[in-house]
This record gives sequence, structure tokens and C-alpha cells, in this order.
Amino acid sequence: MKSFIKCLLRFEGKGTDLHEGILAQGRGTLHCHMLIWLEGGLNPNEIKDRILQNEEQSFRERLLQYLEDTISTCVNFQNTTEEDGLETMRKKDIHLLAKKCQTHRHSKTCWKYWKGPPEPKECQFDLDEKNIHPISLTDPITGEITLKCLDGLVNHFNASILEAMRCNMDIKFIGSGPAAKAILYYITDYITKSQLKTHVALAAMETAIHKLEIYDPNDDCTLRAKKMLQKCAHSMISHQELSAQQVCSYLMDFEDHFTSHEYRGLYWTNFESFVEECNPSPDHSHSGDTEGALDEPNEEFEHRPVEGTLDDDGVYVEQLQNDEIRIGSDNFGNLVPKATQVMDYLHRDDKFSNICIWDFVAQVDKKTWMRWT
Repeated sequence: MKSFIKCLLRFEGKGTDLHEGILAQGRGTLHCHMLIWLEGGLNPNEIKDRILQNEEQSFRERLLQYLEDTISTCVNFQNTTEEDGLETMRKKDIHLLAKKCQTHRHSKTCWKYWKGPPEPKECQFDLDEKNIHPISLTDPITGEITLKCLDGLVNHFNASILEAMRCNMDIKFIGSGPAAKAILYYITDYITKSQLKTHVALAAMETAIHKLEIYDPNDDCTLRAKKMLQKCAHSMISHQELSAQQVCSYLMDFEDHFTSHEYRGLYWTNFESFVEECNPSPDHSHSGDTEGALDEPNEEFEHRPVEGTLDDDGVYVEQLQNDEIRIGSDNFGNLVPKATQVMDYLHRDDKFSNICIWDFVAQVDKKTWMRWT
């Protein structure tokens, strides 16, 4: 991946942002999801507006030429008489790679959602021999782009990436706002999905419950409940499956993500829960005058700590009362007090009184000062 970023993307960190995560699919094979932001790039709505303008004929032609040059839709690479032997061998290699990796072959999975006659038998991946478009077109009314497709059974690909990475891919041009939102939702849902299967989690919880079946009347109910949650969490973690590729990647100390900048996590649900406790919304309130609670400040919650939230490491904890604090450790093994982002923002210094939550999390650092005795 480092070679891909350096040689193919030619990423130099100027005018470009990069975020890439390495994930494992169901079979354990490692693959990446990469997002790249280009400075000066037009968003889908801006592209659509320029396509629909009559005076932007040259822009439409340059856009279609760029897409056809970047995205290949067939496996036939024609040779010319002026090419030397090396170039001919390269085109033959790309041809064989595209035929092996990019050509779709129908299987039972393609007809998974077909209910039978009289409904037409269509591949769920929308790949068919009849999906042929001899030239690229733009719709003058909607601005929709129809890219040239010479083989309906070929997943679109980039020849340079295919030649270098030698693996299958599926490249699409996102030319509309709804399509951009759909792909963003898909990527977010994919990278945040749970790696632990439901049946495995339930079996692990059952094992943990069996370990606490012996009831001691002297045990405090709260302590017993905490032990139950702790054992369930440990049991589920121990039952999580890792593929051989993932284990080897961790043992060889390979990175599992690549970023161009330092990103910070904003645990928004904690702030949302705190605001909901202070001023319950009508949809979640079950008692009293909700309008008064929304319009007037609630003094009861001004100095009330958040109960049950996530700390900066994403661990669910309870805020302790009075003078008690939680203790964690830094990278050097030193004990340090810990607090949630909600507590940090509520007890921020007066010089940060006019800064919003987003800027506070992104720009403010917490430093540990050495005490001289």
C-alpha cells in the first residue's frame, strides 16, 4: 500500500488529504478502503451545473475524455505497428489480467433475489452482455453521464492500477449528489460493522453467565452486575475470530491504516446524551412540561456529572461522584487522571469559553505538567 500511495497516487501531501483503512472480509482476506480529497476538485452538484450550461461544451468533452482515459470497460487492447516489443508485451499482460480478474462469470449468487418466472432473470450485479454503450453521452436535461461500455460483463477498472496491483477492482464515477451520499453511507456502514458474529457473541455471553451461576447472598447486586458485564465483554473478545492474514499482519507490525493528517475522534453521542438529560426533547420525554424544560435552563443539571459515558479510549465507564477520579496510564506506564470529552469541555478554562465543541476537540491538547517538589 505504501508503494501504491507513493508510485501510483504520487501523493506528496500538498493539496490532498488521504485516509485509508485495512479491513478483512468474511474469508479473512485483507483489503483496503481509501478516501482521497483533492484540492480544487468539483463536487457532483458543481459538475452537474457545468454540464447543463450550454457554453460549457468544452468542459463536457474534456470530462468525457478524462473518464474514458481513466476507466476501462473492455479487455481488448489493440496493438499498433509503431509499438515496440516491450509495449506489446505490456498490453498482452493487461489483456490477460483483465480477462482473468475483471470479467464476470454468472453464478448462483447472481440470481439470489430472482423469484422465478414470469419475472426476468437479471444479475443482481447489473452485469449482462446486452449492457453495451458504444459512445459516452451526457443527458442535456438531467446532466446524467452515460459512460461508454464495450463489454457488459466487465467490471470497470483502471489499467495502470490493474497492471501494478494485479487484483480485481470496480471503479465507478460518482456524478450526482444522491450517488455520493449512497457511496458515503456504504463505506461508513462497511468500515463500522461489527467483526463479531451475532451467534458467536450470544454463545460467549452464555459461557460468561454460566461462570456466575453460583449465587452468593452476601454479594452486592451492583457488584455482581458489573462482574457479569466484565465477564461477558472478556468472553466475547476471546471468541473473536482472526484470520491468518490478520495475525501475520499484526505480528509483522504492518499498519492497519494510512492517513495524511492526524485525526481525532469526537464522541458525539456523549454530548448528545448530556444535552438530552439537561433538556429532554419532546420525543423522549415522558413527564411534565417539556416546553418549559426546552426554553428555560435546568439548574439541576448544571453541576451534575454524566452517568455512563465513553472515555477518550472508547471505553464505557461511569462518572464518579465528588472528589473521586479515574486513573489510567500513558505510553510510558505512568499513572494519569482521565476524563471524558464532555467533562473536558464543561470544565474548560475561561479563555476557551467562546470555542465550540468541534474546534475544542480538534485544536485543544491536554498536557501533563511535572510537579517539582
